[in-house]
Amino acid sequence: MVLHRCQVWSHHCQVWELQQLDMDPKDKRRKKAGKLKSQLQCRSSQVSNTEGLSFEEMSQWSHSLERLLASKYGVMTFQAFLQSEFSDENIEFWLVCEDYKKIKSSFRMSSRAKKIFKRYVQAEAPREINIDHKTRDLIRRNVKASTSACFSEAQRIVYGLMERDSYPRFLKSDIYRTLLDSTSEHIKV
Repeated sequence: MVLHRCQVWSHHCQVWELQQLDMDPKDKRRKKAGKLKSQLQCRSSQVSNTEGLSFEEMSQWSHSLERLLASKYGVMTFQAFLQSEFSDENIEFWLVCEDYKKIKSSFRMSSRAKKIFKRYVQAEAPREINIDHKTRDLIRRNVKASTSACFSEAQRIVYGLMERDSYPRFLKSDIYRTLLDSTSEHIKV
């Protein structure tokens, strides 16, 4: 039922986006903020209504970013939070790198490394991550002879940024607090 409401809402958003073409920029920002809030609430509903998500698991998320990212629902919730802040490129990059490390074929690894570099690492990339030029140059060289450790340094930097910046904000966020409260209420009942 939640998924159905989200699908209907998604269709509504597509129609809404078409109507926005001739709207005042200030109104567009207000509407976009409302749209993002609704998306976040929709994702939040999906996560909180997911069987198997317990108060214990959610409270573990507050112990470390590592524990949060070890949880499928933790990653989903963290990603939804970061999308609401327009800063999800770091978690997206980190997850893509985790998948990249599992590739066995050298041909696929080389191809995927180039795509990751173009999307996240190169200057002015569509989803550019915040890394220094020295690391960017190192990765540029690494991509030419791709290995599973090709993006390790950038991934380490991005993880550190999330750990110091995004993760503490997530723990204080309404989405995390609301989900935590909703799972603890199920225990009380």
